[in-house]
Amino acid sequence: MRYPAAEKLEIIRLVEQSHLPVRRTLAKIGIPPTTFYRWYDRFVEHGPEGLEDKPSSPSRVWNRIPDAVRDQIVTLALEEPDLSPRELAVRFTDTEKYFVSEASVYRLLKSHDLITSPAYIVIKAADEFKDKTTAPNQMWQTGIAFDAADALVFSSDAEGRCLR
Repeated sequence: MRYPAAEKLEIIRLVEQSHLPVRRTLAKIGIPPTTFYRWYDRFVEHGPEGLEDKPSSPSRVWNRIPDAVRDQIVTLALEEPDLSPRELAVRFTDTEKYFVSEASVYRLLKSHDLITSPAYIVIKAADEFKDKTTAPNQMWQTGIAFDAADALVFSSDAEGRCLR
């Protein structure tokens, strides 16, 4: 529960004037000792103004890339338009000695409209297979592997035709 500054001050005065030990007084009014001592330290250091609630959000996000660095990344992207976000991140890290992730570079470039959508080739699916099967397990999955001599090997279908 949040207490206004006036109530915090009233609780501090109540504990100071109580004839009971501090912990027992706090137990009777339901305030954790750590909370009370935090309030009390602020009161001693800053007076009644120290008991006012402070905004809980930080003034700056701890991992935000500084604006100067963001500008450098955008400048590099404009100078090297054919580099991918991954390549830009590596180049920036190597040249500027400041680490930025590929994802951060991608988001930054996307926010500046420097990322283009990939060119998609739309292929219409057929209603049925061109080579129909005549038995179960006849259509196999396409696979690509390397043999012992590091030569590219394509899998074949049930009839021995090379699949590409």
